Amino acid sequence: MQFELTQDKFRDECGVFGIYGHADAARLTYLGLYALQHRGQESCGITASNGTELRLERAMGHVADAFDQSTLDRLPGASAIGHVRYSTAGEVSIREAQPFLVTCQHGQIAICHNGNLPFAREERRKLEREGAIFSATSDTEVILHGVARSKASSVREAIPEVLRETEGAFSMLFLTPNELIAIRDPRGFRPLALGRLGDGWVVASETCAFDLIDAQYVRDVEPGEMLVIDQDGLRSSHPLPVQQPSMCLFEHVYFARPDSLIYGRSVNESRHRMGAQLAIEQPADADVVVPVPDSGTVAAIGYSAQSGVSFRFGLVRNHYVGRTFIEPRQSIRSFGVRIKLNPVRELIAGKRVVLIDDSIVRGTTSKKIVRLVREAGASEVHMRISCPPTISPCYYGIDTPNKADLIAAQMSIEEIRKFIEADSLGYLSLEGMIEAIGISRDSSCVACWTEQYPTRITSEAETMWERDHEALAADN
Repeated sequence: MQFELTQDKFRDECGVFGIYGHADAARLTYLGLYALQHRGQESCGITASNGTELRLERAMGHVADAFDQSTLDRLPGASAIGHVRYSTAGEVSIREAQPFLVTCQHGQIAICHNGNLPFAREERRKLEREGAIFSATSDTEVILHGVARSKASSVREAIPEVLRETEGAFSMLFLTPNELIAIRDPRGFRPLALGRLGDGWVVASETCAFDLIDAQYVRDVEPGEMLVIDQDGLRSSHPLPVQQPSMCLFEHVYFARPDSLIYGRSVNESRHRMGAQLAIEQPADADVVVPVPDSGTVAAIGYSAQSGVSFRFGLVRNHYVGRTFIEPRQSIRSFGVRIKLNPVRELIAGKRVVLIDDSIVRGTTSKKIVRLVREAGASEVHMRISCPPTISPCYYGIDTPNKADLIAAQMSIEEIRKFIEADSLGYLSLEGMIEAIGISRDSSCVACWTEQYPTRITSEAETMWERDHEALAADN
């Protein structure tokens, strides 16, 4: 019998990387995707241009397993785009892996996308009635169809024409045989950064991808901005309607690597400040501060520094956990969480422990971790969360459970405390989190904590989103 370990966390969305003007473009894209692996582990792909044609390689699984020397040798050229995927819409299969590559009236076009388009289903049905044929279920292919069918004179003109009619979250990269195009939605939901590598240009979801290849961060691609990079250099325009920025703050809470700059701000610094603010708002009489690794580590350091309570790595994470395991014939208590985490008993036994985590989604894993720490001998277990209670699903490119499965949408904080069996439970306030990150509420998307969405979400879009996620849960 197999046991599947389900994460009681929001799932990373996707990651994109592009480069123009470097002879080793595909290999550098491979390295960029390797740095972005945390943003998606289901599939990956690279499209490269040799100046006359595009070539594509895609595979299921991790970047290091999908690409080898021979694979990269099949991707010659000085420009490339790449993608790592975790499904937030569509199926889990190789046909859903990005980039997508087509040949149409505008020539060859490849696309990769980080985000989600809540109304893609409506547009897809319209295109199907007009005779369009789809090879995948992803919302990204709807955009590609629109570009391919556009009467515009060029790809660079067709892209904004199509995206002006699109509402949702997108940081997109397009590659043709002779140009790389990057565009970000007018609200800037998902991050996208611009860098420089010698005479070439790079774009990526996170700046940690620049560090690995010795590229220099230049700036963020602005909300609503389109960059066209070709042999004449880089040109910027703002062809999309101006909207109020709505940058996703969960990037700073959980998704991004702490060594990245997101929206021009240090993720590590944000998490440290969130932990410090959490200690001010939610103090605890305790002997040790213990992070739930790895996402709670930086906040725990901040909490410890502010509170003066000693920081200890009281939980050790197994970083080599796969998707499924052979479950022992005889039941082992808390097997699912033990396969990932193990307590360091001498650091916990007899201690009043403050556990720091970034979020609670369903609460089931938090309950198991609290029990694990108690079984290791802790005299008290106090849970502290470095963001507000999560009460609403995301429609902008993050895989979140339905509202009915979000524990904070169904229970009070005291009821959650009893459910996870902690001695106390405290969350960081919304105002404290926003202040710690340093991005104004007016420029942020905080819908998962407030249920106030920056765009319209129709009942049909909600229904299709729930069906997609039910299908993904069955596949996973």
